[in-house]
Amino acid sequence: MFFAPTLLWLARPILRNQILILCLSSGDADGLGNIRKEELRKSALMLGITSSEHVVVIEDEKLPDSMTATWDAKLISSILTRYFAPALASTPSTSPPPANIDVLITFDRGGVSGHPNHISLYHGATYFLRQLMQRHTGWECPVKFYTLTSHNLLRKYSSVVDSVLTIASAVFKTKEKGQFPTPLLVVSGPQGVRKAQTAMTEAHKSQMRWFRWGWIGFSRYMVVNDLQKEKKV
Repeated sequence: MFFAPTLLWLARPILRNQILILCLSSGDADGLGNIRKEELRKSALMLGITSSEHVVVIEDEKLPDSMTATWDAKLISSILTRYFAPALASTPSTSPPPANIDVLITFDRGGVSGHPNHISLYHGATYFLRQLMQRHTGWECPVKFYTLTSHNLLRKYSSVVDSVLTIASAVFKTKEKGQFPTPLLVVSGPQGVRKAQTAMTEAHKSQMRWFRWGWIGFSRYMVVNDLQKEKKV
C-alpha cells in the first residue's frame, strides 16, 4: 500500500540488492492473520522480492494489530537487533558496530496515515540505531536510515497530480549525493503503478474493502515515494 514504488525500484535485478521485508504484525485484528501473512508474501513476490523466505512476519502479543495501540520502542529495537545486528552484544566497543544490513527503510514519525503501529516503527527503528551506536563512539553508523515522508490528506489522495508537483519541487531542493543520497524520489511509470495495484487486488484480497479501491485509484503512494535519510536519531 505504501512502499510499492520503492520495492519495485530496489528489486530491479540490475541492482542485485538483497531485500528483507520484516513485518512486525500479521494484521490479525479481524482474526485473519494467517491469511494475511500469505497475502503479504504473495504481494512481495509480485513486486520483485526473489523469495518468500525474504518476507518475515513477527507474531508477538505485545505488538497487536490495532488502531489504538502504541508498540514499545525497546521491543521493536530488540527484534531489529535479533535480525540485523545479532552480534551486537558480543562486539567490543573498540570494533565497529556490527550490522548485516546497510539500509533500513520504514515510516517517518507521522506514519503516513497516522496509524500508531506505523509511528511506533519509526521510534523503534531510531531506538535500534541508538543502541547500535551506544558503545561505539567515533565509528560511523553502518546502517543508513530512510523514512517515507508523510503528507496531508489532500496531497495523499492527489495521485498523479501530486506526483508531478513532487517531481517539480524536487528539482529545486538541496540534495546530498553519493552512495546514499537524500532526498530520494522514486516514481513508478504506468506499468509499475499497475503492478502495485494488481499486488493489492490479487494478493491482498482480505483487505480489499470498499475504501481500499479509493486508495488504489487516488493515493500518491501507489505512484511516488519520497524518502528522507535521517541524519540524527
